[in-house]
Amino acid sequence: MSRRCEVCHKKAITGNSIARRGLAKKKGGVGKKTTGITRRKFQPNLQQKRIILNGKAQKALVCTKCLKSGKVLLAVRTPSSSTA
Repeated sequence: MSRRCEVCHKKAITGNSIARRGLAKKKGGVGKKTTGITRRKFQPNLQQKRIILNGKAQKALVCTKCLKSGKVLLAVRTPSSSTA
């Protein structure tokens, strides 16, 4: 199973991690200098939840944006009838 939202299909995107050194000009320095640029991944905030998908309750990875906006119907577990 890939790290992707089951509802909106959000997935990881790539970007850069920029390493800088020096003091900013407005703080009295000579300016920030870029010392390295490396690739990185921005991962979506996925949570494993029991949702109603295609009429059945099943576990799925869902992003928090879909959970907060109400795009997902969460499956509710019914309590067992045994009295312990």
